[in-house]
Amino acid sequence: MSAAPLVESRETGGFVATDDGWAFAGALTLDDAADVLTASVALPLPLSGMLDFTGVMHADSAALAVVIALKRRAIVEGRTLSIVGLPASLHSLAVVYGVENLLG
Repeated sequence: MSAAPLVESRETGGFVATDDGWAFAGALTLDDAADVLTASVALPLPLSGMLDFTGVMHADSAALAVVIALKRRAIVEGRTLSIVGLPASLHSLAVVYGVENLLG
């Protein structure tokens, strides 16, 4: 299956559907996090449950909010999401904010 964009956002980043799940590429900051999250709400969560953030080039605390919102959505839908490739800087922020357990 070829990659198909799920979220198109200005010059920043977005999710792409792959055989393995959703992959994020680009920047995910306060400037575009709301747009990325809004666009993802209309889409079914990946069947594999995999969200890959290896392609994140720049992120701030708003990226954590997107990840947590997607995890909460999965819980409501009775699904499980696995987060992979989260940059060390975002993991560090999660620890500082006391939400690292939500990234599980």
